[in-house]
Amino acid sequence: MAPIYPTRRPTDADYLSDETIDLPSSLLNLPWVDCHNHAQTLSWEDRERYALTGCQSMVMVASEYHWTPYKPVVADDIRFLWDDAINRRRAIENNHFFESNLALGVHTGVRIENPAELLAAMDDYCRLDEVVALGETGVTPSQHIEEWDIDGQRAVVQAQMELADEHNLPIILHTPNRRTGDSPTYRVGASTPGYEKNTSLASSPVIKGENPALGAVKIDIQTAKEARLAEEQIIASHADPNNSKYLLEQTDCYLSFTVGYPWLTGVTAADVAEVIHEYGSDRIMVETDCANILRTSVFSVKRTIFDLYRMGISESDIRKVVLENPRSVFKLGE
Repeated sequence: MAPIYPTRRPTDADYLSDETIDLPSSLLNLPWVDCHNHAQTLSWEDRERYALTGCQSMVMVASEYHWTPYKPVVADDIRFLWDDAINRRRAIENNHFFESNLALGVHTGVRIENPAELLAAMDDYCRLDEVVALGETGVTPSQHIEEWDIDGQRAVVQAQMELADEHNLPIILHTPNRRTGDSPTYRVGASTPGYEKNTSLASSPVIKGENPALGAVKIDIQTAKEARLAEEQIIASHADPNNSKYLLEQTDCYLSFTVGYPWLTGVTAADVAEVIHEYGSDRIMVETDCANILRTSVFSVKRTIFDLYRMGISESDIRKVVLENPRSVFKLGE
C-alpha cells in the first residue's frame, strides 16, 4: 500500500506506483582501474580525485610528445618523459593510496629523429617492476609539425611490439578516433576549446583513403603479426564505433574505450554499453586518458559505472570491465 503523505497538495509521490527499484549500492564502493591516463602530468587535486572516487590502480602512460619542448623530437626528449614518470611514481602512490604503474612508449604523433637510440634503451626499462605495459604507440595518419612516413612509423611500432613479446608485456595501442556527425568549425587561429595543442600545425596525412583512422589500426594489427605478438597482449586504446566491430570480430585484442572527453572523441558510456550488449564484456575496458593538455574528467569512469547500469549492463559485467579485465591484462596485484 502506498504511503499517505501529509502534504498540502498532491506531489509526484501520490502518483507513483508501489513498485520499488532495488539499486545495487555496491556500485558506490566498486573499486576500478584506470588502464590509460597521464596522471603524472595532472595536479595534486586531480590525483586526489582518483582516490576519492575509488580508483584502486592506474597505468600512467609516459610516451606523449605534447610535453617535449622541441619539434621534431629527439630520443632524449622521450627518455626524459620516461624518467620523470619513474621519478614521480612512488610519491604519487604514497600520497594517494592507489597503486600507480607505468607504461613507457614511443608515440608516432610526432617524428622522432633518432628512434633507434630510444628503442635500444627501452629493453632495460622493460625489466622494471613498475613497468606493466609498453605504449602508447601505433601508426598515426598525420603528425605534429612534420610528417613521418608509414614505413618509418611501422619500424618503431614493430620494435616495441617485439619487446612486448620478449618481456611478456601488454602493449597499449593508440587508435585514432573518427567522429561521427558534424563537428563545429572554429575561427581561424583560435584553438579547439579544451585542447591545448596547436592542431593547425598538423602535417598532411600519410594514410590515404576514406577512413584513415581505421586504416591505421589495420596496419598496426598487421605489424603485430610480423612482430609475432599475440593479439591478446594488445589493448586497443581509444576504441570507438569506427574500429570496435573490426577489432572484436577480426582480432583477439582487448578494447579500451576513452570516456574522459566525449566532446572530442564522441565516445560515451552508450558506446560501451552497446558493445557489451552485442559482444559481451570479456575483452572490454574503459579509461579516462586524463592529461594536463586536455579538458578531461577524472570522474568519467565512476560516472560510466552508473551509466552502464542504467543502460542495462549487469553488475558483474560492469565489475569485469572496470576492474577484473584490467587487473588481468596488466597483471596487477600479483
